[in-house]
Amino acid sequence: MIAIVLVLGVLYTLPNFYGEAPAVQVSSGKSTLKLSPDLADRLFSQLEAQGVKPDGVFFEETLGGGTLKLRFNSSEEQLKARDFLQSQLNPDPADPDYIVALNLLSRSPDWLTNINALPMYLGLDLRGGVHFLLQVDMDAALEKRKDALLASAKQTLREEDLRYASAPRTPAGFNLTFRDAEARNKAQAALAKEYPDLQLATPENSTEFALVATLAPEIEQQAREYALRQNITTLHNRINELGVAEPVIQRQGADRIVVQLPGVQDTAKAKDILGRTATLEVRMVDDSPEAQSALASGIVPFGLERYTERGGRDLLLKSEVILTGDNLTDAQAGFDNQTQEPAVHLTLDSQGSRIFRNVTAESIGKRMAIVLIEKGKGEVVTAPVIRGEIGGGRVQISGSMNTVESADLALLLRAGSLAAPMDIIEERTIGPSLGADNIDKGINSTLYGFVVLGAFMIVYYLLFGVFSVFALAVNVMLLFALLSVLQATLTLPGIAAIALTLGMAIDANVLINERIREELRDGAQPQQAIAAGYERAWATILDSNITTLIAGLALLIFGSGPVRGFAVVHCLGILTSIFSAVVVSRGVVNLWYGRKKKLDSVSIGQIWRPSDDTAVAKKA
Repeated sequence: MIAIVLVLGVLYTLPNFYGEAPAVQVSSGKSTLKLSPDLADRLFSQLEAQGVKPDGVFFEETLGGGTLKLRFNSSEEQLKARDFLQSQLNPDPADPDYIVALNLLSRSPDWLTNINALPMYLGLDLRGGVHFLLQVDMDAALEKRKDALLASAKQTLREEDLRYASAPRTPAGFNLTFRDAEARNKAQAALAKEYPDLQLATPENSTEFALVATLAPEIEQQAREYALRQNITTLHNRINELGVAEPVIQRQGADRIVVQLPGVQDTAKAKDILGRTATLEVRMVDDSPEAQSALASGIVPFGLERYTERGGRDLLLKSEVILTGDNLTDAQAGFDNQTQEPAVHLTLDSQGSRIFRNVTAESIGKRMAIVLIEKGKGEVVTAPVIRGEIGGGRVQISGSMNTVESADLALLLRAGSLAAPMDIIEERTIGPSLGADNIDKGINSTLYGFVVLGAFMIVYYLLFGVFSVFALAVNVMLLFALLSVLQATLTLPGIAAIALTLGMAIDANVLINERIREELRDGAQPQQAIAAGYERAWATILDSNITTLIAGLALLIFGSGPVRGFAVVHCLGILTSIFSAVVVSRGVVNLWYGRKKKLDSVSIGQIWRPSDDTAVAKKA
């Protein structure tokens, strides 16, 4: 078993010694645009024709549209390839179809990658990258919530056939004015029943029959919390386009978000990704002969807007927005129960369900377009025909799409958009050279500590010291292998945790060796002393490591940032130290001394006998 563990440890540690190479990553710049393997082959051929041959090409098929990564031997080739791909893929720089970003890739050979032996992730302080501190505009989030409530309130009043004279927005909410007190009272009752989030009041000493609507303080706080959580979720989805391994996206305070992107070299592209927004809208399509004739002549009639459907076809959509992504709670890919065609099943909230039911009941036989708006430009994802009234909050989108497209659309609809705008208020860049310097200093400090510990153990415990040093080396190797297998992130505090693990692991071996010495001092035979030493030291080793592990788990659960980076390595190091100090060292000792039928002495240094104040050296 020990041999198998050692072989696996060596295999999964090896990728960490190959280092990283400069690379260029190509991903879709639009949610409706997908990369294909054919595009990857074409770009590879074009780069070869330019005299820039990639060292490796890696294409990953994802629901988000696929990612192409090209690895190069030098930074010069990387920059040249980036400029060429940018000009080829994005003829219009103002409206890029693809994102071309600089990145880093592992140099591991294919045979290691094929067995899923990957290098561990390195944090921002070791790998280099960018650090952003984002400020969320909470005022904008509240205004968005108030606008949505105003639109919904108007819809409710229309459904209840309650007419209002005006509905101006106010800083605190909105005001509704009516012709008489009876209409105002009926409207107040209807809105209070439908929208418990609103605080409704009738102003005193007013000449108008007004109804003042404001958000409750706890609702405003909920809106702020929702905006922060939604933005964090959306940032995770957007950053995936950069291919960043283990990005750090976490909340800081009431309205700030920290984003750390290890390995990212292109700061401008990172800022572009962070600032991207995606808004989902549902609008009606105008397929009337008059509209089609105007579209053919290049004229857009009043009240309509021109959009492009997937496939390049132009459509005229009505300006009125029926629903937005805020009314969507879930989107799942599936199949039509009747035709077995690929479809997307949507779940709407109560408000969206009511609106959708009314619209579909009035628009049977007409087309409804789902529009995705990014960077101020919209594209029609799909425009199905309404076949009947749809109620219950369950909506099905089907049509000319395959299973992959339905999965893509479901993912897109679930991804959401930024709930509120954000501004970058702090930006820091850590170069790869600084990260490499941190790695060198961290490795050197750990290596020097290992050498000093090893020298002390060998001098003090002789051959048993050699066994302990071997177990210590195995401990470090297994720790690196576990970090690689789990794809955990190693940070500078993590390197400090490795140094701490060395001390804890050697402490276990000291306990074992001293226990063996004690048994020999009491007159036990060498084989009996070895067996008793390991058995009796095991309980002490287990107790001390468990208590330390509990503290490490507390840091892992409740800590963040550097503290969490330390805790991950610390907890894994405790597990590997127990295994190496007890199992591996015992196996090596049995391999060396277990072959001898009669064992007279062991090489474990000096054994002091207090009874006669003399020291008898037991040497091999």
